[in-house]
Amino acid sequence: MGTVSRVGIEKLRVYPGSLALSMADLCQARRHDIGDIRDDMMVDERSLNVPWEDPVTMAVNAAKPMLSEADRAKIGLVIVASESGVDQEKPLSTWVQRYVDLPSSARNIEVKHACYGATASLQLAASWIASGTAGGRTALVINTDESRMHLGAPWEFVLGAGATALLISDNPRVLEIELGSSGIYTYEISDLTRPTSRVETGNSETSLLSYLDALEGAFDDFLRRHPDAADWDAYFKRTIYHLPFGGMGYLAHKAMLRRLGITGKNAALESFTRKTQPSLHYVRRMGGTYGSSTFIALMGLIAIDEEPREGDRIGFFSYGSGCCAEFWSGRVGPDARRAVMEAGLQGLLDARRKVSVGEYEAIENARSAAIDKGDYWNDLDTLGDWYNLYYKDKGLLTFKGMKEYYRQYAWS
Repeated sequence: MGTVSRVGIEKLRVYPGSLALSMADLCQARRHDIGDIRDDMMVDERSLNVPWEDPVTMAVNAAKPMLSEADRAKIGLVIVASESGVDQEKPLSTWVQRYVDLPSSARNIEVKHACYGATASLQLAASWIASGTAGGRTALVINTDESRMHLGAPWEFVLGAGATALLISDNPRVLEIELGSSGIYTYEISDLTRPTSRVETGNSETSLLSYLDALEGAFDDFLRRHPDAADWDAYFKRTIYHLPFGGMGYLAHKAMLRRLGITGKNAALESFTRKTQPSLHYVRRMGGTYGSSTFIALMGLIAIDEEPREGDRIGFFSYGSGCCAEFWSGRVGPDARRAVMEAGLQGLLDARRKVSVGEYEAIENARSAAIDKGDYWNDLDTLGDWYNLYYKDKGLLTFKGMKEYYRQYAWS
């Protein structure tokens, strides 16, 4: 059983939920400067879940349309990364295995490491395939997350929801992972936390500084393996960063430019516009997507930036609170743009229902009130006829509610 030389992303797809909240509307309601959110945070709107969706349904609704019957038959490993787990024991991956109709021989696990979990899962899956022990089988990696309720909080504007599904194989149509080309930086810090099923909190300033420290540390570790990457502007065609909000990419890019002695505002903006800004194309419309943001950024970059071509190297930075960070590299695959277009994310984003601030607040209050209840049923009429318009007879998985603490799911 020999090793595999080429491993990476064969297919990918995002499920962005079915609701969207305009940041202009939220800023008006909160009497907040829209310029701060649109221009500095670089967020235009955010995804929001209806009451009858949760991290399980998002994961399934991202993965199932992407996979053919032949794809499903070949999957031997399922990893679902999330910091929005719905059960303290039962992993999200078991529901995914069932509702995506995957083989009973597929090993499945749930992984938690804040926003780093998706990249960690990708690397685990890639190593499994590269080792040769997969025996021609593939891996399904999913990140699925939704924000808790933060009505009126300063960070309310950068929240979001969504799931990303990646099919990892020895046919990297989208992105070939450069195996072993990564740098790691980890240490314990309590920056952001979800200490209970209802609470998502922490110190945003501490998290920002930790992110930037981890970026420096992870890239230093990358350089120990690849000293020729010291001039990273020449080494990488484009650079993608973890994006809790779009503007974080600009802050990260400026930190990287300082390593090259570039500090001027105009030079920084020029470099960011060329090197990273296209990756914000979809992220700006979804808000915070946790571990998914790195791969949604990749899709945005490939969708609108004509420059990266087959074989071009892209640098990635992933960060997870707590913390662990990784700087890694990959090369654009031979069919990347077609695969991204096939995923149809632009259409899914455009199809979302725009909600008012009042509707958004009602949904968040209802969702928060239901957490930890053992018996309840979700009201499909919460948003008038939206269930009938978007979900009915469309084959989407929905979360019906709880019966004696057991989660109930059904196809729409």
